[in-house]
Amino acid sequence: MSPDITPALRLAGRGLLAAGALAAGAALGAVAERTLMRSVGQAGSEDSELGTLRGDVQVVSTSDGAVLHVEIDEAPDAPDDLTIVFAHGYALSLDSWHYQRAALRGRTRLVFYDQRSHGRSSRADFDTHHVDQLGADLGEVIDAVAPTGPLVVVGHSMGGMTVMALAAQRPELFVERVFGVALIATTAGGLASNELGLPPGMGRVFHQLAPPVAAALAHQSGLIERLRWQDTDLGLMLTRMYSFGSSATDQASRFVASMVSATPIDVVAEFLPALQEHDKRSALPALERGELLVIVGEDDRLTPKEQSDEIVAALPGAEYVVIPDSGHMVTLEKPAEVDACLLDLVDRVRRNIVDDAIDTVA
Repeated sequence: MSPDITPALRLAGRGLLAAGALAAGAALGAVAERTLMRSVGQAGSEDSELGTLRGDVQVVSTSDGAVLHVEIDEAPDAPDDLTIVFAHGYALSLDSWHYQRAALRGRTRLVFYDQRSHGRSSRADFDTHHVDQLGADLGEVIDAVAPTGPLVVVGHSMGGMTVMALAAQRPELFVERVFGVALIATTAGGLASNELGLPPGMGRVFHQLAPPVAAALAHQSGLIERLRWQDTDLGLMLTRMYSFGSSATDQASRFVASMVSATPIDVVAEFLPALQEHDKRSALPALERGELLVIVGEDDRLTPKEQSDEIVAALPGAEYVVIPDSGHMVTLEKPAEVDACLLDLVDRVRRNIVDDAIDTVA
């Protein structure tokens, strides 16, 4: 610890980090996890291959100049030209789809990409860090690497918001080409009303504190780096609490924390108000035409079941799966259950494509 950091400042810094971590959930909590990731992130376990899958790399340059890292898993033996496009969550990367990628590989064409300012994609301007821009990015990825053929779009958390934003901007795409949508651990709006599993009223207080605390953290990134040695236990505890239910492996927890901690703290701070302001309830009818799958972990603290309930109430034809003993990172915590749901969604979509083709010929 640098000698110019007083004990009082150390205590204040830890308190600021803890408050910000709790308010922003797993994202800010895992900022404190960087050192632990570097020291034990390679520890062996049954999950040691997490994040190692790679595909054919393409680069998509958006209309505003952002450069998005895209990976494609081709499926030359697939029975049709169906493409599934995956949009990941806040402060994560395309690697968060590890198990789904492994389960679906070879069955159909898969497209994964890092959202702007996340993962291997380029850093974008501050004023583009909002959900509507993410929706436009998803549209540009589709236009660039899947310009024709039927589509399924899958979004987790912020990625689900991304899908809804695209539906609001380009509803015709969901009429003409998107035959299936999967919304996983996400919300159509009202994130700021979530109590985060805290006593009544405290969650809203933390939501009010989150943006200014996150901004303060972003401006004190050097202090965070100096404090991280002391706060790794706190970071891991909050990552577990807000990312998972009770059954996650240590390696899965560290894997999530490593993705989050790789996201610059100012990017975390800049996106946070946009997530709180997100409201795409009016866009939900655009999803009615195709097959719709909604998945949520029963113990999700960040986007709790009530927010998925609201989506399904607006779209009663959706398949709704609540997975017990799992939290926000249900894709990693209960991959077998999520993968089975996605495979079933693909089967239903393929049947619908065939039926539509028959109706067209008739």
